[in-house]
Amino acid sequence: MASAELDNEHLDSGNVVVDTTVNGKCLLDHLEISVTEAEKRANSALNIRDYYTVYLIETKKLNNDWHLPTRPLGLLWRRYTEFEQLRAYLEVTFLWAVVPPLPEKRPLYTWHNTPNDTFDPDFVDRRRAGLENFLHRIAAHPILSKDPIFLGFLQQENGWKETVKQTGYLQKAETKLRALSIGVRLKCTDSRFEDIKTYATSLHSNLHNLLRVRAKLAARLYSIHKLHQGYGRVFSEWSVAEKDMGDGLQKAGHFFDSIAAGIGAALEDEELVADQLKEYLFFSGALQALCRRQELLQYELEQAQENVRMKNQDKLRVQQGRTGLMSRLFGSVEPEEVRDMKLSQLEARIQSGEQWCKNLRWHSVNFPKEQ
Repeated sequence: MASAELDNEHLDSGNVVVDTTVNGKCLLDHLEISVTEAEKRANSALNIRDYYTVYLIETKKLNNDWHLPTRPLGLLWRRYTEFEQLRAYLEVTFLWAVVPPLPEKRPLYTWHNTPNDTFDPDFVDRRRAGLENFLHRIAAHPILSKDPIFLGFLQQENGWKETVKQTGYLQKAETKLRALSIGVRLKCTDSRFEDIKTYATSLHSNLHNLLRVRAKLAARLYSIHKLHQGYGRVFSEWSVAEKDMGDGLQKAGHFFDSIAAGIGAALEDEELVADQLKEYLFFSGALQALCRRQELLQYELEQAQENVRMKNQDKLRVQQGRTGLMSRLFGSVEPEEVRDMKLSQLEARIQSGEQWCKNLRWHSVNFPKEQ
């Protein structure tokens, strides 16, 4: 069999774990999820001074009629790396889903007036808000929100990392690397996914260039306005030496100071727009990842179909050998029992291969495509 390194249980819709306590609704209909605080901590396990940030997740029930079959809801702290773990798990488990992106791990498209420190309070707060949006988007999905690993992420204070590692998602994630060059080896591609891939690639490239150019322009504009700060200081000092023109020179100095101070607020407002553009940038990356996973599934399906075709040819040759000319003239070259055993093994492999193809075609239900 052509091994896809993909677990059948994730391709078989009957094996998707669904929490029936939510009555078919998404988790966000029953639960309030907030990332309320961020805290800087030291890593005591290392001899060197190492710091990291943890985020406080608070969960509250919106109605008393709804219950989770696990520990009570409350407060727990999570690191950014645990959010990354959750997203990686969801990507390899739900191949058909556009998994929401995470906020930036480190400041991107910065310029000299914006902090480049991951522990900067403003950056940490923006990332806290982004992580909350990430959880909300998963909790609003009718299927992702019911995954037991995601529910454990919100509830399981100790041992969650070990639980998610036991799913084997790391080994499955390695197969995603194969998808980087699979597109050129496909015999048949879906034009709709090709359009999405082209759109996502173009969007990602354009947003990257836009944010990069914007950062350069912001740095230059900030430098130009800050020159007025020097002019303001010069006019203020000049006003001390000139008694008759002192008031006018001092007003001019204040005017230049106001110009220098005003640019900060304007660029801070632009940073909010830049954060939205970054989110679109990350979503375009999520779309690209979805297309790569679809190509991987399509490639594995083509491999499995080719394998079944070859096994059918082998079966036909064995059947023809039983009634062939050489067999009639010289008798059976091999005992009939051996041939029957070969046919039985081939039929079993063909049946197994056809079932594998059926499982791979399951993505037609999840990916919006008709086979």
